Amino acid sequence: MMDILLLGSGGREHAIAAKIAESPQCGKLYIAPGNAGTSQCGENVALDNTDFEAIRKFVIEKRIGMVVVGPEAPLVAGLQDFFAQDEALKQVAFIGPSRQGAMLEGSKDFAKAFMQRHGIPTAAYRSFTQETLEEGIAFLHTLQPPYVLKADGLAAGKGVLILDRIEEAEQELREMLAHAKFGAASAKVVIEEFLKGIELSVFVLTDGEHYCILPSAKDYKRIGEGDTGLNTGGMGSVSPVPFADETFMRKVEERIVRPTVQGIQAEKMDYKGFVFLGLMNKGGDPYVIEYNVRMGDPETESVFPRINSDVVELFKQTWNGTLDQAELRINPQTAACVMMVAGGYPGSYAKGLPIQGVEQVSGSLVFHAGTKRNTEGQLLTNGGRVLCVTSFADSLEEALAKSYASVGNIHWQDCYYRRDIGKDLL
Repeated sequence: MMDILLLGSGGREHAIAAKIAESPQCGKLYIAPGNAGTSQCGENVALDNTDFEAIRKFVIEKRIGMVVVGPEAPLVAGLQDFFAQDEALKQVAFIGPSRQGAMLEGSKDFAKAFMQRHGIPTAAYRSFTQETLEEGIAFLHTLQPPYVLKADGLAAGKGVLILDRIEEAEQELREMLAHAKFGAASAKVVIEEFLKGIELSVFVLTDGEHYCILPSAKDYKRIGEGDTGLNTGGMGSVSPVPFADETFMRKVEERIVRPTVQGIQAEKMDYKGFVFLGLMNKGGDPYVIEYNVRMGDPETESVFPRINSDVVELFKQTWNGTLDQAELRINPQTAACVMMVAGGYPGSYAKGLPIQGVEQVSGSLVFHAGTKRNTEGQLLTNGGRVLCVTSFADSLEEALAKSYASVGNIHWQDCYYRRDIGKDLL
């Protein structure tokens, strides 16, 4: 048995914490900083994920045997490298890539160049800076609408713009490059051709040489029904994706997963953790839209509950480089999750509103994303995305019906959720 530290505070971390806590190999589980839901799986600790010295002190003091990183920011900032270079920390099993590996998410330009080097199918693209702004505008005029602009760096999921009009695309490119619309994240902008098709996410766990392909999922990013309105961190997800059948998934493995892992190995990246493949199914062929270097949210809330294997054992095999011996057991049922958000999100919204009805939910899992408890123990909202309700069934229709029935039991002032999650797949 070992004591484990999980970094993060969202619905993703609650779903991961719930699986870690199920493992007979987990001693004490700490979640930093966690939320009201993760406190049911272990002990929340007030640690800042980017305060490496405070994390070091805690890991040594508590004799932590494994660290699992939920969000991307500490990985892009080099937390894995910090552990690997420290005599007191380098024996601690660390699930997450080095800074170099994390560049696959930390820089869109780096990721696109990596795909080109390793022959991985993706949209044609070019990168521009403030100095080459006019060339960027000329390049836009060579493309067909819609136009895709991506801030190179991390922009909290808001750095990708898809625009229908050339005037709009020119204006936004100027805003990003000349006026730092997304701060340092848009000092470089990737312009790429628009791929038409259906999106899905595929998750891979790799030890840098071997890999396990986790269940596929589809998430819903827009705030409004019918995929309208502003982008959010995700309004719901379903797993598996009906069209990601054996034939399609074989193409994903042969054309994308294998060359990605081989590329990681060839470029000597220290990479023990997750690779998230944001894919487009274009006429039955998979293309990579983006890489992430951690699990997605809210996809984790439908993917992780389907894993029947001991995840701590999977993480140990990842750390030891023996993932080829892993036994991945997956629940064949469909999982559907619906995200409940604060009124006004993704714009400005209130926090600290009392939440009623969570204890009335039965037959569904409730994952906390942005919640806290006050001194009286009352559950309150503490973020834009607040709760995520996940249900299992033999069909997608049934799983969605169960989730929506459970969502109907939960209330707080001005709470909002999309009523059409998964409907496009039925």
